[in-house]
Amino acid sequence: MCDTGDQQTTAVVHMKEPAATIVEMLKDVTSYEGEDAVFECRLSRETTQDAQWFLGDVPLQSNEMNEIRVQGTRHTLILRKVTLEDCGPISFKVGQHTSGA
Repeated sequence: MCDTGDQQTTAVVHMKEPAATIVEMLKDVTSYEGEDAVFECRLSRETTQDAQWFLGDVPLQSNEMNEIRVQGTRHTLILRKVTLEDCGPISFKVGQHTSGA
């Protein structure tokens, strides 16, 4: 706000969170049936943007078969006790950025 006595003006500052980028991409994983498969990637910054893991085109959520962890800028997907049906492309998306393995 600026006030000169007989005149006054105000302005508002709006902040936008900068987009996070993927700085450590996913790597391919080979596991034996019944073992866990662990995928990790790292972002350029901590973010509140929606981040999503996919198996093929299917979005994944944390449950008894999939564990999703976020620790700072590191995002981890653990596929528990994989089977042959779990074979396929894994991808991680945040904002407009994607990494796949």
